[in-house]
Amino acid sequence: MNKKVLISFVIVILILVGGLVWLFLNLQEQKQVNQDMQELAELDKKEMENEYERFTLQYSEMKTQINNDSIIEQLTQEQMRTQQLLQELKQVKATDAREIARLKKELATVRAVLRDYVMQIDSLNRLNESLKQENTTVKAELEQRNQQVAGLSHEKASLSEKVAIAAQLDATGIQLQLLNKRGKEAKKLKDCTQMKVAFTIAKNVTASNGNRTVYVRIQNPGGNTLSGGGTFAYENKNLECSMKKIIEYTGEETPVVTYWNVSQMLEAGDYRVSIFADGNMIGSRTFSFNK
Repeated sequence: MNKKVLISFVIVILILVGGLVWLFLNLQEQKQVNQDMQELAELDKKEMENEYERFTLQYSEMKTQINNDSIIEQLTQEQMRTQQLLQELKQVKATDAREIARLKKELATVRAVLRDYVMQIDSLNRLNESLKQENTTVKAELEQRNQQVAGLSHEKASLSEKVAIAAQLDATGIQLQLLNKRGKEAKKLKDCTQMKVAFTIAKNVTASNGNRTVYVRIQNPGGNTLSGGGTFAYENKNLECSMKKIIEYTGEETPVVTYWNVSQMLEAGDYRVSIFADGNMIGSRTFSFNK
C-alpha cells in the first residue's frame, strides 16, 4: 500500500468516525429534548391534579361556612363531580393530549362554578368565628396544595425555557469571502467590490418549520457596521445589519448565501460576522484581512 492510498484510507476513517460522533451527539440531544418535553407534560398533569384537589378542599371548606341545606346539597354534587374528574385525570397518561385538553377545559368550568358559589356564600354572610376554628386543618391542607401548585408552576416554567433553548437555530460553517468586479476571489482589499457571507443553518428537529428572516451583520476593524440591510430588533434595541434574507426552514440543514456591495473604503484588520434569527444571535466568527 503506497503512501497516498494510506493517507486516503486514514482520511476516510476519520470522516466516518467524525460522522458517527456527530450522529451520537445529535441523538443524545434529541433524546434529552424529548425527555424534557415528557417531563413538562407530566408536570402539567400534576399541576392540574393539584388544582382539582384544591377545589375539592374548597368545597369542603365552603360547606362549613353556611347553614343552607339546599346550597350544601349543590356544593356536595359539585364536589363529587370534581372528585370524579380528578379520578379520570389520574387515570389518563400525560401524553394523551386530547384527554388532557378535555380535562383542562373541565377544570376551567369547575373553577368558574366554584367562583359563582363563592360569590353566593359571601352574599349570605354565614361565616362565624367558631366554624373558622374548626376549618383550621382544611385551610392548612389548602395552603399546602397552593404551595405545591406554585412549586410545580415554577418547575414547569424552567422546563419550558429549556425546550425553547433547544429549539433555537444555530449557524455553522460561517465564511466571509472578498470578491472582485468579475465575481472572483479578490487578493487585496482594494480590489474588493463585494463581500460574500455563506453559512449553514444546522439541523434542528425541535425548531418550528416555516419562513425565517436571517440578518447578517459585518463589523469593520473599527467596530462600525457595514450598513445597507436596514435594522432589526435584538435585546430591546434596534441594530443595523449589512444584509438580510428570508429562508424557508424545514428542520434540516439549510445553506444560506448573502452579498454586500462595497460602498466605502475597506481597511485592513479584523472583520466580525454575526448571524441573527428569531431575536437570537445564532453564530459569529472573526476574519482577518491584510491590505
